[in-house]
Amino acid sequence: MTSQIHQHAHQHPRQHAPGHDHAACIVDALAKAEAHCAGTGAKLTPIRRRVLELIWQSHKPAGAYDLLAQLGGAGQKVAPPTVYRALDFLVEQGLVHRVESLNAFIGCTEPGHAVQQEIFICKECGTATEINDPELGQRIQQDARALGFAVERQTIEVVGTCRECRKL
Repeated sequence: MTSQIHQHAHQHPRQHAPGHDHAACIVDALAKAEAHCAGTGAKLTPIRRRVLELIWQSHKPAGAYDLLAQLGGAGQKVAPPTVYRALDFLVEQGLVHRVESLNAFIGCTEPGHAVQQEIFICKECGTATEINDPELGQRIQQDARALGFAVERQTIEVVGTCRECRKL
């Protein structure tokens, strides 16, 4: 199978392998984001970086108002447009993915591949697992070309029950 599974960053804590260091995941994600932005010339401002860090804090998709509450938690006043602008930037840069069905966001483990993602969402525990299947992406692009359709972004969301929740 040629799919690449990028799961550990979005798993529920009980799904992590023993000794998993989630703090290292966050540090790695921020380092990848900084490198990506340096390579594209995009500016990862402190607020954009903080929103990205907050998204990576959880193993579940984060909503804009949850992020807003966390940003304002230190006594700071943060306006909703500030969070939405930061999220728009992060999505445009391929640093986060929008989970449309949940109106929420997850961190992207491979910054810059914003055009295609497949997200598997567990309806029991709320985990989100990102998978990149190049063959599926190619098939969708072929279908789009046959229809004369220009794809800007494609997200396939699959809702079901993860392996860990099925064990319970």
